[in-house]
Order: sequence, then C-alpha cells, then structure tokens
Amino acid sequence: MSLFNNITFNEEKTLNAVLYIVGKLRRKDFHKIFKILYFSDREHLNEYGRSITGDTYIAMTDGPVPSNLYDIFKSVRGDGYFKSYGKGFEDYFSVMDWDFIKANKAPDLRKLSKTDLKHIDQLLAMYGELSWDEIKEKSHDYAWRNTAANREIKFEDIIRESGGDDDFIHYVKEQNDLVALCK
Repeated sequence: MSLFNNITFNEEKTLNAVLYIVGKLRRKDFHKIFKILYFSDREHLNEYGRSITGDTYIAMTDGPVPSNLYDIFKSVRGDGYFKSYGKGFEDYFSVMDWDFIKANKAPDLRKLSKTDLKHIDQLLAMYGELSWDEIKEKSHDYAWRNTAANREIKFEDIIRESGGDDDFIHYVKEQNDLVALCK
C-alpha cells in the first residue's frame, strides 16, 4: 500500500498537458503521450514534491500508464464501458486510428506552471523522438519492475527511481497531507 493516498488527479491540468505534448510530438499515440507524462510526473515529483497530473500510474505490459487519462482516451474513442463518458473530452481531442490523438484546440498554458512546462519540455527533448521499443525500455524502470502487473505503481517507488531517499519521500508525504487538510 502506498503512503500517498491523498494525491488527486487534476483533470484540467492533465488535459492541457496532453494538448501541449501533442503539439510538440511527431508520433502522437497513446503510448508516447503516456510515457512523456510519466517521465515528466516522475521528475517533477522528485524535484518539487508534486506530480504534474496527480494521475495514478498502472504497471502495464508496455510500461506505466496513467489510469485516469487512459480512461479519458478510451471514452473519447468510444470504448465499451467508457463510451458514455467521452462527451466533454471531445472538445479537447479526438482519437484517430484507435490510438492516435488529434488536438481539437490549443492548450491553455495558464493551467500549467512554469515548472510543469519546463519538465515536459525537458522530457520531450530526451524521449520525444525515441521509437516505441526504446521508450518502452526506458519506462521499464525500478518503479515499474517493483510493481505487480496491472497494479498501481507507488509514488514512493517513482520518487526512488529518480534518486529520492526515504527522508524526501516522507517530506513529500507530509506536504501532500498538509495540502489535503487545507482543501
């Protein structure tokens, strides 16, 4: 069980991060977007003690997958259980050819902090041009390997992957607890 039970998914920020990433990528498929977000969240969490998206990552076969965003993408695609939830999200993007994202509007950059954009840009520069296999291999990191298949990756393992120690993990947890109390 993760120490971090109070990190909440920020839908608006995530949708705008997706639009920003889609505007910068050549290959705009679910896999590439998920990995850029994972790496961005991981590095931002380790440097600033907070995730950009607040999404929960699941250790799937091809690497970490942001659970809430994946559900949004499937809803826009019209997939099974999620098909009735896609209505408002189609304003942001469309799904083409099963897993390619087409932006339907520009990102609202006011929804993303300067540090959010800095990390997304850094990770786009590092991983944006990698092939499917290359980025998959990079995402099969300690946090992913330390998680059972199709289970939630613990935030503390994501922090450890980027060099955070137990003291930093407990500091981040305390800060997130404080933020949750203030809501």
